[in-house]
Amino acid sequence: MVNRLLTKPVARSFASQDVEWRVSSGLIDYEDAIRHMESRVAKIRAGELPEQIWLLEHPPLYTAGTSAQDTDLVDPNRFPVHQTGRGGQYTYHGPGQRVAYVMLDLTKRGSDVRAFVGALEEWIISTLAEFDISGERRHDRVGVWVSRPEKNPGSEDKIAALGIRVRRGITYHGISINCDPELEHFDGIVPCGIHGHGVTSFKDLGNEATMTDLDIVLRTKFEEIFGTTVQTD
Repeated sequence: MVNRLLTKPVARSFASQDVEWRVSSGLIDYEDAIRHMESRVAKIRAGELPEQIWLLEHPPLYTAGTSAQDTDLVDPNRFPVHQTGRGGQYTYHGPGQRVAYVMLDLTKRGSDVRAFVGALEEWIISTLAEFDISGERRHDRVGVWVSRPEKNPGSEDKIAALGIRVRRGITYHGISINCDPELEHFDGIVPCGIHGHGVTSFKDLGNEATMTDLDIVLRTKFEEIFGTTVQTD
């Protein structure tokens, strides 16, 4: 996961032409998703297809980013482990977690990767705020965090992760937000290599929002920052 811009990005500073907005039902195989993204990135670069946001869920699995440490894979036999070219360390994907793959052309959006990641964070944080969840950045660790003083003083849990890769100016991989995944599935890794903090979800926080509820707000908040979208199958 790349370093982040800690200041709030200017609204719509990354706006461009209409972006395809795709939502898939069922569980999407991880390798199939990677093949789709790599093909789409090439076609966006060639000007053959527009940019795309792809919302989906995966079956239970772990992914290892370019900075992953072997010692952070606590239970290597629990779920399939996929090596991936995104930034960052280990993370979990599974049912109940909204994954949003972000295939955007940074050459049309300022080419500032740090600011782009800051905009992704703002997308997450502003989405959470619509559900009365206060997501926060931390200068010393990646992701979006929720304070949990009811657990212990100073306690914080991670509710969303992000990790991107950029190929010839086109981004892929993206973000994940925990709606209602099995939180104990995170026990097989040290998420993002960060010790001493937990993981949470909408459900864990007592919020009964559905994945559909989350998707609606994600699209609205995306358009506020990145520009208009067009629904696709």
